[in-house]
Amino acid sequence: MVNLESCKSIVLSFPETEDQPHFDKISIRFNQKIFITLDSKKNRASVKLTPKSQDLFSLFDSKIVYPVPNKWGLQGWTIVDLNLIEIDFLEEIIAEAYQTVSKSK
Repeated sequence: MVNLESCKSIVLSFPETEDQPHFDKISIRFNQKIFITLDSKKNRASVKLTPKSQDLFSLFDSKIVYPVPNKWGLQGWTIVDLNLIEIDFLEEIIAEAYQTVSKSK
């Protein structure tokens, strides 16, 4: 299990990231582009991945990592259950999300 503050700390350790409110969630942005949102009520994160990366990470365990169940999910937005994920796996997913957004700069 990973708590929200630990997750936020990992994400903000990447260069040029900042947090801002996004409706009732926290968004983390690179170059004003959201690449992760944190939901304190459900203790989960939503990360922006490529559809290919989303498929690969979801293969591990679709109860922990799975596409957002709507059109956002088809664009690579992926839910990560922080109650179930190990920190090492979460760090890999966050790094991939950061790379996905930062390389489009």
